[in-house]
Amino acid sequence: MGNEKAWFVRRLVLSVLFLVVVAMPLFPELFGLDELTPFTQVAAFRPQALVIVFVLALLMLVRRGWRIAAALIGVLALIGAAITAPRQFSSARPAPAGARVLTIMVANVFGGGARAADVAQLIRDEKPDLVSLPEARADVREQIRALLPDQQYKGYTDQTSSAAPSATSVLVAPALGDVAFASETGTTFGNIVVTGGNLGDIRLIAYHGYPPLPDAVTTWAHDLLKVREWCSQDPPTVIAGDYNATVDHADFRSALGGYCRSVGPSVGGGLQGTWPADQPAVLRTQIDHVVVTRQFEPGHFATYPIRGTDHRAVVATVALRP
Repeated sequence: MGNEKAWFVRRLVLSVLFLVVVAMPLFPELFGLDELTPFTQVAAFRPQALVIVFVLALLMLVRRGWRIAAALIGVLALIGAAITAPRQFSSARPAPAGARVLTIMVANVFGGGARAADVAQLIRDEKPDLVSLPEARADVREQIRALLPDQQYKGYTDQTSSAAPSATSVLVAPALGDVAFASETGTTFGNIVVTGGNLGDIRLIAYHGYPPLPDAVTTWAHDLLKVREWCSQDPPTVIAGDYNATVDHADFRSALGGYCRSVGPSVGGGLQGTWPADQPAVLRTQIDHVVVTRQFEPGHFATYPIRGTDHRAVVATVALRP
């Protein structure tokens, strides 16, 4: 009996240790590892990892000696699924009466590799008020605009270095009037703040966050601090672009704080992955977002293929409460 108890205790201790090992890449923020490679990169694919862990738990049930560990990681996977589920099963509320509805589009053009005709056609179909074009230099922006001669979109580009990914461009619909364009310090890549015209108090921002490369996680996290600054300010704000971050990143959630929310996860589109576009849907993750402050009610959200880029385009509607 003594040996059996000792073996049970040993299995229990080893199972708990196994649980910790599995939990670390799934929830690195619980261990202070969320800004450490490879945990930052793995966290971007947490929904897929949860499925793998749950399947592993089922397979481990075959061996009697593994069942405690299987139960522990199975519960961990179910908890993760419960946290993730609202992204898929939330739904949009109808726009309040008298609300001003804006359509926002994001299309990372992959440094000009995206087919301009595809981007232009999506603009023609969806008629967005603002198009955020990460990685679009001025010539790429103008190539797209030239395909929309009857639309009269205004364009602006902010490029912080000679590298194409540092360029961020916007196209603004003529209905917004004589808007002003500006850029602010605090991000590695270009950002564009659109104000004035017929926007009233509304502020529209095109943003491109630095990717969490193994040697650049600190830069990635620093860029997200600018998002937090924008979100915490008073004007009704829409920040659209390639964030290179998902809602499973603690830094992204911290940037949103209690001030902002991403439209996709708020309306049941949080599992519509936008990158990498050349992979099956189950292997993609959502790093392109339309983020809004609390004055806005999130509406429709959808993603679309664009040939020549590794991102799917995003189109979302948001309604400013009267």
